[in-house]
Order: sequence, then C-alpha cells, then structure tokens
Amino acid sequence: MRYYFVEPPEIGDNWELSSVYPPIINMLDGIVTINNTRVYMEIILRLNCSALNAQHHSKIVIVGGGAGGCSVAAKCVKALGKNSVTIIDPANKHYYQPMFTLAGGGLTKLSQSYKYMSDVLPKSAKWAQDSAAEFDPKNSTVTTTSGDTFKYDVLLIAVGIHLLYEDIPGLVNALDNYSNVGSIYSPKYVEKTYRAIQKFEKGNLIYTYPNSFIKCAGAPLKICFIHEEFLQKCGKRSHANVTYSTTLPVIYSVKVYADALWKVIKSRNINVNIRTSLVEIHPEKNEAIFQNLDKPSQKFTVEYSLLHVVPPTRTPLPLKTNKDLVDDDGFLTVNKFTMQHTRYPNIFGIGDCTNVPTSKTLAAVSQSKVVYNHIRAVLNGKQLCLTYNGYTSCPLVTGIGKCILAEFGYNFRLLETFPIRQDKESYNTTNRCYKNCFTGYVDSGYVYNNLRT
Repeated sequence: MRYYFVEPPEIGDNWELSSVYPPIINMLDGIVTINNTRVYMEIILRLNCSALNAQHHSKIVIVGGGAGGCSVAAKCVKALGKNSVTIIDPANKHYYQPMFTLAGGGLTKLSQSYKYMSDVLPKSAKWAQDSAAEFDPKNSTVTTTSGDTFKYDVLLIAVGIHLLYEDIPGLVNALDNYSNVGSIYSPKYVEKTYRAIQKFEKGNLIYTYPNSFIKCAGAPLKICFIHEEFLQKCGKRSHANVTYSTTLPVIYSVKVYADALWKVIKSRNINVNIRTSLVEIHPEKNEAIFQNLDKPSQKFTVEYSLLHVVPPTRTPLPLKTNKDLVDDDGFLTVNKFTMQHTRYPNIFGIGDCTNVPTSKTLAAVSQSKVVYNHIRAVLNGKQLCLTYNGYTSCPLVTGIGKCILAEFGYNFRLLETFPIRQDKESYNTTNRCYKNCFTGYVDSGYVYNNLRT
C-alpha cells in the first residue's frame, strides 16, 4: 500500500486537514487515518493526494534523489517556482556515501552519514516516494512501480547504480552470517566491517576490486590503507598479511596518483595482485576463489582471516533494459560535454548512471551546473552553452590525517585545486576534504549547499 504526502490548499497557515479531505483523512497529532489505516505523516506535507494509477504532469521530472538529482532539483525550483519539479525516489534516507569508508575503519559513525530524504529534498519540489518501472522517451513519460504515470517536459535521470552482492556465489551468505567478511559499499555492512578489523588477530586480510564499474574507484584501496594502519596502532601488524586484489591492470587510472600510491603500498608492505577477480566464496572454510583474468581458465584459492569485498554493479533494470536510452553496458548515453541524451533532447543524465568517461564519484555533482543550465535552455528553446570537463575527485585516504587528493577530468587531465603537490600524502588536503564530514552532514560542501528552498 502506498501513501502520498498532501499539499495543503492555499487557505492560510491555520487549517485542518480533516476539514479539507473529510472522506479519506483525519488527522490528530501527526497521525493520519487513510481508509481506516493509521499511518504517521509529517506535519510538513509534500505531495498532492492522488488516486492509484493517476497521471501527473510536471515541467521537470527527476528520477533519483541522490546528490546529483537533489542538487539539480534545488536549482530548478529556485528558478522555476513551486511544484515545477517532481522527484521520484523510494528511499527514506539520503546517505553521504564517502563516509562509509571512514565508518568502516572506525573513524566516524554510520549514523553521521545520512539525513532523512524529507530533510534533504527541496521543500518546493513534489516528491513521489516510489521507483521508476518504465521509461517511455517517445511519449515523454515515466511510469512507477505503483502504476502512476508522470509526463514531463524535461526528464533528468539520476538513478545511480545498484550493488550486485548476489552475483558472487557465497558472498551474501558470508556477509549475513560470518563476522570476518565485510563491505563498506552498503550501509547494511559498514559497521560489521569495522567490527571485523577489531576482532582480527592474525592471518590473511584480503581487499578486492570487482570486474565491473564501481562507485569511487579509490574506496577499495582506502579501506585497505585504513585497516592496515589500524593494525599498526593495535600492535597486530606483524601477524597480518595484507593483500589488495584488483581486476584492473593498474593500481589507479591516473598515472601520477598511481605512482604515489605504489610508494605508499611498498612502504606499508601491502601485497598487490592485479588482473585477478573474486568469483566465489566458501565462508564455512574461510576460502576465497579468484580467477586470473589474463588466463581465465586459471583459478586459485586463498584462505582468509578477514575478507573485504566490493560487489559488481549495474544500472537499475528499468534503465538498463531500455535500449532506446542506454549503451551496450546499460548506461545512459549522453553527450559527455552537455550531459544531454544523444537521441532525446529533452532527456538529461547525471552521476553514476551515465556513460560519461570519468570516474563515478560524488564529485561528479559538478555536472549539476551544466545540467541545470541546459534544462532551462531546452525549456526556453535556447542553445546549450556550457561544457562539463569531466571533473571528478577522490580523496585517497591513506590513514588518519593523511591523504592523496586526486582531481582530474577527461583523458585523465589533472584539474587540481590547491597550490601544493596533491600527489603526495598531505595532512592539509585531508583536513580540507574531511573536516566538514565530522562537523555536519549538510555542511559537507558544495553538494548539499542550498538544497532546501
């Protein structure tokens, strides 16, 4: 069963919901009765009450309320006014995902990494707490899993990518039932990951990178560094054999940062296996099975005391299976400079779900300025005038107070911010990057600036 938040009519500040919609709703102290079912409803109410399988129209429909969708929504409602934007997203919580790495290493708490969606989405936008089930670009509509249809003038697809833990045999069982297997990529397993390193005594620690696109390509190595330093401080490092196993042929995509990371790896005595993919886990035996990607017929088994796994990913199925919208890998096909869809000019993309050739990190929210301006241009019949340069960023945390700050754009061109050597471990860049993570979620920088209107 599904409920919409209700937009109060324009009858002043003092109004009674029960007098406005007496057939279906009675309200007392935040408790709402809908068709004899009592549910909690926020006093700040959001969406127009509608029937099931209703049809709606909005100038702008945004599917996905993550960092990218949220940022563009805020800009659009400021410019176009109340109810000009509808956001479709089923989530109750909005996570600041870069903090998962820190929480998995005990440097912060998972509870600091999220706010409720109702506190983050711009209050002047409509919020349909639902999932997109079908995109129909020829008719400019999106249909949700509940059967509602949203017609748009402009559509922004910001659905991100999904984690596929189930694609590695034995992994879900290991994560749910064995204390020595963790993953910082899902809030479900972040705290478990920290408990695993706390309980570690001796043996092999293995950190993996999957054979697919992932969010934040630096995170698998960052958690390895943070855990390795934890063992040093606990006096357990001499009893630990730390291995980073990646499917890539390089440690990092940008050579200047890769060279710097190799220096850290060698100084910390961390083993590295390249072009190896985790393909199966036997958690009851503490065994991980890897495949040599250069010689696929070759597999080998490693016994572990602690295993950290990054799962493969894909775009959500309603997008991935829509061949009018995506490339062969299932990513939304957009012009990498304008973020406009290559076939449908009234569709734009932002963030991880697009096929722009740059790393999938939170810093790609810098696309929002281009997307916002181009959405307005399409609505006003004007030419697209801005260019996204591929900027992305990854603070490669190597330990407490230490960071290599990677900033680059298309073709791995450096786009660094500070007048210092960012390819060297630095306390200053770490402080700048993570300072606000501990002082307040919404204060964490550009991404959440002015989200509410």
